[in-house]
Amino acid sequence: MRSAQVQATATFATGPRQNDTTLYEFRTYDIKPSMMSAFMQLCKENFHLRTAHSELVGFWTYELGGLNKVFHIWKYDSFAHRTEVRSKIAIDKLWQGDFISKALPMMDKQDNEIAYLVPWCKLQKPEKEGVYEMVSFQFKPGGPAVWGKAFRAAISTHVNTGYTKLVGVFNTEYGLLNRVHVLWWNENADSRAAGRHMAHEDARVVAAVRESASFLDSQINMLLIPAPFSPLK
Repeated sequence: MRSAQVQATATFATGPRQNDTTLYEFRTYDIKPSMMSAFMQLCKENFHLRTAHSELVGFWTYELGGLNKVFHIWKYDSFAHRTEVRSKIAIDKLWQGDFISKALPMMDKQDNEIAYLVPWCKLQKPEKEGVYEMVSFQFKPGGPAVWGKAFRAAISTHVNTGYTKLVGVFNTEYGLLNRVHVLWWNENADSRAAGRHMAHEDARVVAAVRESASFLDSQINMLLIPAPFSPLK
């Protein structure tokens, strides 16, 4: 009986087992246009109160692909760790009083997702400051068992050609499913544009992307500028 259950589980599996419990929370805030500068100043002065509770991976403002938005990634050891941290910041009087009470009136909208690094990728930290591009892919239903191999080949081809530097590949667990976020680093926006033009003319990239694109529903690209207090610069 147990053998049959194991076989059924394998049949319906959608990708490699996620043995690492480390998870990443992606948070995106839409800020009132007239309040963007004030919001960033508030973050600069007070975000140390929040990072005292858990690890901030990076904090960026949107430059292209959206306006008056901030995006930040938080790292947690597990869902239990996240629950513990959220409980503590809810009763942190300094954080609530000096930041939250002032920040909420500046916001129009908040969104969050939970994602894992894909098993074949480790989070990389660029050696120097630059700009970041987050590319969000929405794939057809079915999970990595359907599109994972082709997608990995496309990303690996981009990495191997050296036109841009990979920071991390994240598969969404909570939020829209079959969504993958790829975070890239470039020295500046012009070097990114130059690399993209070369990639479009590279037969290796074109072939790999063509295969992966057959599973794709949509894609959006955002150019991100790291905040002065962001760990990823």
